[in-house]
Amino acid sequence: MAAAAQTLPSGAPDSASGTANVGDVLPLNSGLRGSTISGSGVLNSNGSATDDGAGSGGLATRALAGSRSGSAIASGGTNGANNRGPTNILKLRAIPPRRFGSATVRPVRSITQVPSYDLRLTPVVRSAVSGVPLPTLLPLAGVQTPGFFLSTALRRPITIDEAYAPLGIKFGTFTILPALQQSMGYDTNPDQITNRLARPSLALRTDGEVSFRSDWSSSELTGDLRGGYVDFPDNEGASRPNGSGVTRLRIDANRDTRIDVEGRFLLETQRTGTPDLTAATATRPLIASYGTTLGVTERFNRVQVSVRGLLDRSEFEDAQLSDGTIVRQSDRNLNQYGLQLRAGYEISPVITPFVDVLADTRVYDLRVDSSGIRRDSDGVTFAGGATFALTRFVTGEISGGLQHRTYVDPSLRDLTAPVVNAALIWSASPLTTVRLNAATGVIETSVPGSSGVLTQTATLEVQHDLLRNLSLIGGVTYLSNDYDRVNITERGFSATARLDYRFNRWLAMRGSYIYQRLDSSSAGSSFHANTFLLGLRVNP
Repeated sequence: MAAAAQTLPSGAPDSASGTANVGDVLPLNSGLRGSTISGSGVLNSNGSATDDGAGSGGLATRALAGSRSGSAIASGGTNGANNRGPTNILKLRAIPPRRFGSATVRPVRSITQVPSYDLRLTPVVRSAVSGVPLPTLLPLAGVQTPGFFLSTALRRPITIDEAYAPLGIKFGTFTILPALQQSMGYDTNPDQITNRLARPSLALRTDGEVSFRSDWSSSELTGDLRGGYVDFPDNEGASRPNGSGVTRLRIDANRDTRIDVEGRFLLETQRTGTPDLTAATATRPLIASYGTTLGVTERFNRVQVSVRGLLDRSEFEDAQLSDGTIVRQSDRNLNQYGLQLRAGYEISPVITPFVDVLADTRVYDLRVDSSGIRRDSDGVTFAGGATFALTRFVTGEISGGLQHRTYVDPSLRDLTAPVVNAALIWSASPLTTVRLNAATGVIETSVPGSSGVLTQTATLEVQHDLLRNLSLIGGVTYLSNDYDRVNITERGFSATARLDYRFNRWLAMRGSYIYQRLDSSSAGSSFHANTFLLGLRVNP
């Protein structure tokens, strides 16, 4: 065993004096307990010894043993300019000997080597969609039905606790949320006609829907599609389908530029007693509306400017009377083209005021309708409002303005009406959410002599979670329709109570009750109805 001391540099202190400086070479002699080793030990800046040759792993331990036995190995004493730091002997005594390898391996491994979380197990909670589904500024060619407004409460999704939210199906870079619901109940007036002619019936309702979203690092594609059919075995003429959907594509071109593409559709039916039909029909004619929007949004620091082009089409099915006569409605088919400009300024992260201008034109397929009137028209809408998130509990958008429509036919007078749109969400507590939606506008009509219908709608909805898997929802809807230049007014009201109990992530039970009432000055158009439904909802 070689035990000779390494050669000290010129001017190095004597090892017998017990002092050494940083960078000095220490002799390896019999003062270290245990077997001797080859190599040299050098003191680094923190006072610990390092080995530049073989066997460096045991040098620090043996140096510690030597220091505890009184060996003069410590360096960097309290003399001189470095007298404020603790001596090496104190440092060595404060650190216990490492006899079983590094003491930091296990703690570091337990923190950094955690298995990655599987994104397929992440609950996907859909955003709540509530209130009257009347899009801002009526992009669906200004065509809606009172029955659509008053009965949509049965089709609205609700907020779900994450512990019971459906996980969805992973398909490539998309998460898909399918759902199927089968309900059975009773309807006192499925035809939605005057009560003396009402024929109650058992109600069998089937609803299917699919929602999807992309899992891209930038940009996004989302969709929400619904379709259903209500069968009334005791009144087959009242059976009808319904459907609605929207898909949205957001392309993040760069940090300040965003491209938005939207597609939408709506499938509804007409009431047999509506003023737009000249006589009571044996069936409920279909109304199909679909359209798209293409827009670009540019951000200039706090200023946001967006331009959108809109294209929508509405088609009406021919109606059949009880005697077999066909009432043509192809003269009501139309296209709407629009251009919308919005500019907003972000005063703060919680509020962004904006101004909005929409110019649109409505063009019918036929030059004149069945009454010999040309209903093509041009419109312009000016509105101002703000989007806000005043606190974590109140968010939404509200705007107000004025709409003016000019008609091609001189027998139809121009219409000017106020426009109000609001969508507010108030999280009153972790268990209670309040939603308010309101909209006004001018929609189309085929009543002779009337230019259009001034419509106002509002919905208030409250959701309270009694348990994590038990939700109670209540809501009311108000509808007002005033036909221009004719003595026809409609006032509608509906109230909804709904109970959702979720057994697990994929199975839920849903009970619904809705009361609908429409009072109209048109003969045979008023009605009221009660609908009870109980069903199971499956989220595969």
